[in-house]
Amino acid sequence: MNTVLSFSGGKDAMFALYRLQQQRIPVVCLVTTVWKNNGKTVAHDERTDRIEEQAARLGIPVEWIVTDFENYTTDFQQKLNHLKDTYQLEAVAFGDIYLQGHRQWGENLAEATGLEALYPLWTDKEKAIDLLHQFVDAGFKSVIIKIDEKKLPSEWLGREIDESFIQDIVKFDVCPLGESGEYHTFVYDGPNFKK
Repeated sequence: MNTVLSFSGGKDAMFALYRLQQQRIPVVCLVTTVWKNNGKTVAHDERTDRIEEQAARLGIPVEWIVTDFENYTTDFQQKLNHLKDTYQLEAVAFGDIYLQGHRQWGENLAEATGLEALYPLWTDKEKAIDLLHQFVDAGFKSVIIKIDEKKLPSEWLGREIDESFIQDIVKFDVCPLGESGEYHTFVYDGPNFKK
């Protein structure tokens, strides 16, 4: 089932890719949203060249959706319709974990484009910490690149996601995976990187 993955370059997207690969679901391309006004990725404010490098090391092509807040859903839908023909897509996957509103948006988008929606990380909110442990145990290497300073210490910017981080984040009243934007990451190595 040829699949496109909504890809930010962060831990959730990367772990979703890993789960799909473990299930032998072919992820034939990645798709990343980029703001029209500054050319950086949506949510993470990451540079596109860093995403391109990730995609090259994963051995999967990346496609861009250049958008703005007002046209986000429409632009995403149009791009999926285009990619559907290019890659013979049958499914679109997302790295969402438990926020029902996010899942509903993705399922609506999939339905509008005639694709199946896949959520390989989907679980109960209480089990989010288990996913974080699994991500670290699998051997992924990632760092915090953006942080909500109202919820977490600003000095955590640049911090490695490891067992020490897990022990510290559970002391805060936040989602340990940052599902509500508490922090964002960039994955620089892992078991599914080809080089």
